[in-house]
Amino acid sequence: MLLKKPPEPWHAFLTEVDALVSGEVSFHCLGGFVMQQLHDLPRPTLDVDTLSVTPKDQMTLLIERAGKGSELHTKHKIYLDIVTVCQPPDRYEDRLTDMFPGAYKRLRLFALEAHDLALAKLLRNSQRDREDVKFLAKRVPLDITVLSDRYAKEMRPYMANEAREDLTLKLWIEMIEEDRQKP
Repeated sequence: MLLKKPPEPWHAFLTEVDALVSGEVSFHCLGGFVMQQLHDLPRPTLDVDTLSVTPKDQMTLLIERAGKGSELHTKHKIYLDIVTVCQPPDRYEDRLTDMFPGAYKRLRLFALEAHDLALAKLLRNSQRDREDVKFLAKRVPLDITVLSDRYAKEMRPYMANEAREDLTLKLWIEMIEEDRQKP
């Protein structure tokens, strides 16, 4: 479900972020913000997680002016978080969705596709990540074959600890299948 613009306070925050940048800037968004806006995740989130900011020369400005502890964070109670501890599938850029086309003058927010969004949580694998994967598995629903294939082809070759990540994915698949068995 694509929206013309996000609900408040997101729209006011992003409108101010849009006014900060000097030219077109793109975010590759993931996490709770994407899950909330595109998949109706009921869990609250306080940040816009982004893997990258393009062009990169805008990153420092955005962290200072819209990041955690910034004036915009204080004003809107939400902030921009540039995520560095996650590894999405290798070709995720090919599957990005423009979240709010035309909503902002310079800012473009792209969301990871649902399978990529789930796989980006693999390395951290916190309890919240597992709950989010279960939510996506039901809501989208996730295709286990797509999940497994993308992991094998686009992530596994780059993993430092293949055995651990293989086991995590195996447990996730079991978790999804078990959850699908429930009435």
